[in-house]
Amino acid sequence: MNAIKPIAESADSVTLRRADFDALLDAADGEHARRVEAAARRGETEYLPVAMVRRMARGERPVGVWREHRGLTQAALAASAGISKTYLSEIESGRKPGSVAAMTALARALRVRIEDLVD
Repeated sequence: MNAIKPIAESADSVTLRRADFDALLDAADGEHARRVEAAARRGETEYLPVAMVRRMARGERPVGVWREHRGLTQAALAASAGISKTYLSEIESGRKPGSVAAMTALARALRVRIEDLVD
Protein backbone atom coordinates (compact mmCIF):
# COMPACT_ATOMS: atom_id res chain seq x y z
CA MET A 1 0.00 0.00 0.00
CA ASN A 2 1.23 3.49 -0.77
CA ALA A 3 1.85 5.83 2.10
CA ILE A 4 -1.36 7.46 3.24
CA LYS A 5 -1.07 11.20 3.64
CA PRO A 6 -3.74 13.10 5.54
CA ILE A 7 -5.35 16.06 3.83
CA ALA A 8 -6.00 17.72 7.19
CA GLU A 9 -5.54 16.85 10.86
CA SER A 10 -6.82 18.10 14.17
CA ALA A 11 -6.61 16.73 17.70
CA ASP A 12 -9.88 14.83 17.09
CA SER A 13 -9.96 13.94 13.41
CA VAL A 14 -8.01 13.19 10.26
CA THR A 15 -9.25 13.89 6.75
CA LEU A 16 -8.16 11.42 4.06
CA ARG A 17 -8.63 11.08 0.36
CA ARG A 18 -11.47 8.63 -0.45
CA ALA A 19 -9.01 6.22 -2.10
CA ASP A 20 -6.82 6.17 1.03
CA PHE A 21 -9.85 5.64 3.27
CA ASP A 22 -11.08 2.77 1.06
CA ALA A 23 -7.60 1.20 1.14
CA LEU A 24 -7.63 1.32 4.95
CA LEU A 25 -11.05 -0.34 5.03
CA ASP A 26 -9.88 -3.06 2.64
CA ALA A 27 -6.84 -3.73 4.82
CA ALA A 28 -8.99 -3.92 7.95
CA ASP A 29 -11.48 -6.24 6.23
CA GLY A 30 -8.63 -8.47 5.11
CA GLU A 31 -7.23 -8.66 8.64
CA HIS A 32 -10.68 -9.43 10.04
CA ALA A 33 -11.16 -12.17 7.45
CA ARG A 34 -7.79 -13.71 8.39
CA ARG A 35 -8.79 -13.73 12.10
CA VAL A 36 -12.16 -15.34 11.34
CA GLU A 37 -10.53 -17.98 9.12
CA ALA A 38 -8.04 -18.81 11.87
CA ALA A 39 -10.85 -19.09 14.44
CA ALA A 40 -12.78 -21.38 12.08
CA ARG A 41 -9.74 -23.62 11.68
CA ARG A 42 -9.55 -23.89 15.48
CA GLY A 43 -13.28 -24.73 15.61
CA GLU A 44 -14.09 -21.53 17.50
CA THR A 45 -16.47 -20.12 14.91
CA GLU A 46 -18.36 -21.25 11.86
CA TYR A 47 -18.79 -19.73 8.44
CA LEU A 48 -22.29 -19.22 7.17
CA PRO A 49 -22.59 -20.23 3.54
CA VAL A 50 -23.75 -17.35 1.35
CA ALA A 51 -26.88 -19.30 0.46
CA MET A 52 -27.89 -19.38 4.14
CA VAL A 53 -27.31 -15.66 4.56
CA ARG A 54 -29.38 -14.92 1.45
CA ARG A 55 -32.25 -17.12 2.65
CA MET A 56 -32.37 -15.35 6.01
CA ALA A 57 -32.05 -11.95 4.31
CA ARG A 58 -35.11 -12.84 2.22
CA GLY A 59 -37.04 -13.40 5.44
CA GLU A 60 -36.77 -17.14 6.03
CA ARG A 61 -36.81 -18.02 9.71
CA PRO A 62 -33.30 -18.83 10.99
CA VAL A 63 -34.41 -21.98 12.85
CA GLY A 64 -35.41 -23.69 9.61
CA VAL A 65 -32.35 -22.51 7.73
CA TRP A 66 -30.01 -23.77 10.47
CA ARG A 67 -31.93 -27.04 10.75
CA GLU A 68 -31.51 -27.73 7.05
CA HIS A 69 -27.85 -26.66 7.19
CA ARG A 70 -27.29 -29.23 9.95
CA GLY A 71 -29.02 -31.88 7.83
CA LEU A 72 -31.78 -32.47 10.36
CA THR A 73 -35.43 -33.24 9.79
CA GLN A 74 -38.04 -31.39 11.79
CA ALA A 75 -38.74 -34.60 13.71
CA ALA A 76 -35.06 -35.07 14.61
CA LEU A 77 -34.55 -31.46 15.71
CA ALA A 78 -37.78 -31.42 17.70
CA ALA A 79 -36.79 -34.63 19.49
CA SER A 80 -33.30 -33.32 20.21
CA ALA A 81 -34.70 -30.06 21.59
CA GLY A 82 -37.47 -31.77 23.55
CA ILE A 83 -40.33 -29.96 21.80
CA SER A 84 -43.10 -31.24 19.55
CA LYS A 85 -42.66 -31.35 15.80
CA THR A 86 -45.85 -29.31 15.46
CA TYR A 87 -44.44 -26.57 17.70
CA LEU A 88 -41.18 -26.55 15.72
CA SER A 89 -43.14 -26.25 12.49
CA GLU A 90 -45.05 -23.28 13.92
CA ILE A 91 -41.78 -21.61 14.96
CA GLU A 92 -40.20 -22.20 11.55
CA SER A 93 -43.24 -20.86 9.71
CA GLY A 94 -43.51 -17.79 11.95
CA ARG A 95 -46.95 -18.72 13.31
CA LYS A 96 -45.43 -18.79 16.81
CA PRO A 97 -42.37 -16.89 18.06
CA GLY A 98 -41.10 -19.71 20.27
CA SER A 99 -40.72 -19.43 24.02
CA VAL A 100 -37.37 -18.58 25.53
CA ALA A 101 -37.11 -22.17 26.79
CA ALA A 102 -37.88 -23.61 23.35
CA MET A 103 -35.48 -21.27 21.54
CA THR A 104 -32.75 -22.05 24.07
CA ALA A 105 -33.28 -25.78 23.54
CA LEU A 106 -33.27 -25.34 19.76
CA ALA A 107 -30.06 -23.29 19.90
CA ARG A 108 -28.40 -25.99 21.99
CA ALA A 109 -29.58 -28.74 19.61
CA LEU A 110 -28.37 -26.77 16.56
CA ARG A 111 -25.07 -25.84 18.25
CA VAL A 112 -25.60 -22.11 17.74
CA ARG A 113 -26.14 -19.10 19.98
CA ILE A 114 -29.77 -18.23 20.67
CA GLU A 115 -29.04 -14.86 19.01
CA ASP A 116 -28.46 -16.77 15.75
CA LEU A 117 -32.07 -17.94 15.81
CA VAL A 118 -33.77 -14.62 16.43
CA ASP A 119 -34.72 -12.77 13.27
